Amino acid sequence: MEGFFRLISYFQTQSEPAYCGLASLSMVLNSLSIDPGRKWKGPWRWFDESMLECCEPLEVVKDKGITFGKVVCLAHSSGAKVEAFRTNQSTIDDFRKYVLKCSTSDNCHMISTYHRGVFQQTGTGHFSPIGGYNAERDMALILDVARFKYPPHWVPLKLLWDAMDSIDQSTGRRRGFMLISRPHREPGLLYTLSCKDESWIGIAKYLKEDVPRLVSSQHVDTIERILYVVFKSLPSNFNQFIRWMAEIRRTEDVNQNLSSEEKSRLNLKQELLKQVQETELFKHVDKFLFSVGYEDNLPYVAAKASSQESDESCCRETCVKCIKGLGDENVTCPSGNDVFTALLLALPPQTWSGIKDQSLLQEMKQLISMVSLPTLLQQEVLHLRRQLELLKRCQENKEDEDLSAPA
Repeated sequence: MEGFFRLISYFQTQSEPAYCGLASLSMVLNSLSIDPGRKWKGPWRWFDESMLECCEPLEVVKDKGITFGKVVCLAHSSGAKVEAFRTNQSTIDDFRKYVLKCSTSDNCHMISTYHRGVFQQTGTGHFSPIGGYNAERDMALILDVARFKYPPHWVPLKLLWDAMDSIDQSTGRRRGFMLISRPHREPGLLYTLSCKDESWIGIAKYLKEDVPRLVSSQHVDTIERILYVVFKSLPSNFNQFIRWMAEIRRTEDVNQNLSSEEKSRLNLKQELLKQVQETELFKHVDKFLFSVGYEDNLPYVAAKASSQESDESCCRETCVKCIKGLGDENVTCPSGNDVFTALLLALPPQTWSGIKDQSLLQEMKQLISMVSLPTLLQQEVLHLRRQLELLKRCQENKEDEDLSAPA
């Protein structure tokens, strides 16, 4: 029962009938003291169901629930270390060993997804954390997050296995369990991806598919031209994908009384921002945006007041700048030169392999090379890259095929 005491301290009731997966995950992430990278309310850094949205929009989860693969995706994206198994990928003996492992440690917790009907309970598919194990009676303790229906209850481990060994009709796949533990390092400090609406599907496609096609199909002979090709075709809803990052930094760092822990975190953020701005890629991005009339005088200021006369215009609702391009076209892009730089660094290296000019290709490879980056910035870029890969899985509906962490 060692794991029980941590879990019970964060035991919560799902706030929506279909939020069992989100409630189970936020409960486990909080019990592991994983930093969400932002505040929940007031000064509290705390996972809440409403913050678990980067693999499936909340409105979709509220209406249809969430699959096993997408909860695994959320756990990966939140910075946890995750091992996930469907029943056809494991055995009941292995499952018993994993239950014992998590029950005898407060550094690892298990979430099970099962069919309630096997327990003769009302309802169908459900998620809940496992809070303990009785070896003598071979029973597992389910900390049911639907507390309005059932209190915590012990079930024979064999019966729990049978309940997991059922088909989820929405995916045609078997249910299973996941082991969640604290990572060796914290997730992103400054940058993360969000999908507050379904616009992320198009954004993920643009970054992972369209950008490589654009740079290979168009004549690019300078780094400036590469940047122009990438930025001129940004989807109109691109700001939805990155505005969340801006909000985090604005609300986190403007503050009155910082604790020593918060001051330390702020110092790390400032160091990370400095590292981004010292990269050669940032210098190219900054120079390019300045050349097309883009000014970024303050971090994440969407645009100058619309009353100002300039070559740029700002829609207050979307907070996206329209700036004069290299020709007669306009380039639409969100503010934050360092955000652009971080996103470019996070794209897979093969993104640029279609550049036909070999000397330019080598120059681009050098600019985005991880080898020369400081360790802190490497970790930040890898976090973004993993999130992009996870979003691509979701966009291609492959999150239930591949439960492993992105390489």
